[in-house]
Amino acid sequence: MPNLLRFGLLACCAYFVCMAIAHFFGIKFPILFVYYDTPYHAYQDKIISFAVLAYVGLFFAASRDIAVVPIALAVLAMTVLGLASVNLSDALASVLVEGQAVWPYWAQTGMIAAIWLVLTALYLGRSRA
Repeated sequence: MPNLLRFGLLACCAYFVCMAIAHFFGIKFPILFVYYDTPYHAYQDKIISFAVLAYVGLFFAASRDIAVVPIALAVLAMTVLGLASVNLSDALASVLVEGQAVWPYWAQTGMIAAIWLVLTALYLGRSRA
């Protein structure tokens, strides 16, 4: 497996570890907490923190075995689609105050999409490297 792809997958592990920690401790920091300025329940964030650990394991496994990479990429793509769905939802709109911007959520969704794009390009270009 090319080093850049492995590094990118391991960087995702680190990112998701930080995200899990932020959710576990309720550290509402943009980038680690997509909907950082919306109402929430602490128990939900504990659940999210444990669920995010599955991403850590998946991306670590992908960094060790090229056969796992397409699964990790598919999961990340579904995450982007899921976040986009939430960003467009009436449920999100219902918890925002009038005039509250949604661009920060789209920016973070775009960042994750960009990570997917880079990892996909590295995966598809691995035979040329």
